[in-house]
Amino acid sequence: MKRTLALLYGAVCYVAFLGAFLYAIWFVWTLDAPAAGEPRLRSLLINLGLLSLFAVQHSVMARQWFKRGWTRIVPAPVERSTYVLLASAVLFLLISAWHPIRGLIWSVDNRAGVLIFQAIFWAGWAIVLVSTFLIDHFELFGLRQVWTYWRGDEYQPPAFQVSGF
Repeated sequence: MKRTLALLYGAVCYVAFLGAFLYAIWFVWTLDAPAAGEPRLRSLLINLGLLSLFAVQHSVMARQWFKRGWTRIVPAPVERSTYVLLASAVLFLLISAWHPIRGLIWSVDNRAGVLIFQAIFWAGWAIVLVSTFLIDHFELFGLRQVWTYWRGDEYQPPAFQVSGF
């Protein structure tokens, strides 16, 4: 039962990541909406705080010293899934609490220019997604860990490999 719950938890955390990833794509795509409301400095400070929270959470939880302490609280098989869940939650918070910056920052009106920026936009998101598969998507998002645990196998982290570039 414990193994099945860990597997289900890992799957829920992965779905949360997928939701956050799609929400982030939508958010960045719609950033060009006209902004009104609060003063620029207030919006900038709030947004800087939100970005800092995301960066600190990502950086601190990824450190080995944190993981050693964290696995005293969270079982090792679900440690990565929990990281993914918390990172997704912080990304949801960042997007939902974002304060638009009043006024026009920059604009591209030329149709060819718009198409170029849209192509760069989609290429960037595709590179992000493809790169997760290049380094082991399922390991990165905790699915491999919970799957291995569910099967009753001993988890072996991937070995570091030097590329032949």
